[in-house]
Parts: sequence; structure tokens; C-alpha cells
Amino acid sequence: MRIISGQFKGRRLQVPTNITARPTTDFAKEGLFNLLNNRIDFEGIDVLDLFSGTGSISIEFVSRECKSVISIEQNDRHCAFIKKVCAELKITNLSLIKTDVFRFVESCHAQFDMIFADPPYELVQLAQIPDLIFAKNLLKEDGLFVLEHSSKNHFEEHPHFVDHRNYGNVNFSFFQ
Repeated sequence: MRIISGQFKGRRLQVPTNITARPTTDFAKEGLFNLLNNRIDFEGIDVLDLFSGTGSISIEFVSRECKSVISIEQNDRHCAFIKKVCAELKITNLSLIKTDVFRFVESCHAQFDMIFADPPYELVQLAQIPDLIFAKNLLKEDGLFVLEHSSKNHFEEHPHFVDHRNYGNVNFSFFQ
């Protein structure tokens, strides 16, 4: 796992073999953040990372000087890895919450400038995630929500859909 840009640019983090998450590929992550660079100013924004897995996306946001990043992950081993990386890099603006994403979204009253979600591609509720985000009013005005998914999912008809990009087998749908 490589950090693409920012204060930790070029750092490689060795993901343990007992991690079962499917990390966003470096190729897809680089493409995503190149797009985001043209849409948002990272400095000073609040970010929510749902289904954090290895924490790769959260740490990329921290590296780019976001004000705060909240990472939601349920798996013990994944949480332990994210905590270890935060300790190694002396990251203080990443809050890791070990809980079920849907439980968190249901009870969350905060709003975010940027929300990223990378659920397991086979997750039954994957198609409902954009509706949940907007029903719970989790995005600030002009905020951006990015959902990573497989090519089986299509969100072009969603009322908040604005863009779709794919990088190999990785698809990103953008919502505002």
C-alpha cells in the first residue's frame, strides 16, 4: 500500500497477510485523487471514510492535510492495522470508530465535506448506500460522496449522481 501524495508521499505500508479487505488499487487510488484534486481543496475539510479496510483512503486524505478524517471499520484486525499505521506516522487527526457502517450512519448527526465508501462488492445493501447518505443528510452543502463498486452496479439514474469513472475493475460513482 502506497501513499500517493501529501506529507507522507511515497511511503509504503506493508499490509499484513491476515487482512481480508480488498484495498483500492494504487492505480485506482491515484486516478481518484487526481480527479478529486480538481474538485476539492483538501486542506481544512472533514472526511468520512466508510468501510475503511486497511485505512488506505483515510490515510491518503490525512496526508493531504484534511482537517479531520473519521474512519469506520468493523473488523478487529483491520482496526489494529489502522491504529498501528496512525501510531507509526504520528497521525492525530484520524478518528477510528470500530462499528457497523449502517449503525454509524443511522446514528450520525455530523456533516462532512467528503464521504468515501468502499463496501465489499458483494454487499447486499450496496445499492442503497447513496440513498442512506442523502436521507441522513450527511453531506455538507457542495459536499461530495464517492462510492467504490464493481461494474455490476450502475447509479446513473440516482438523483444525486454526477459522474462515473472506472480504473480497471474499480468503479467510482460520484454524488453531490
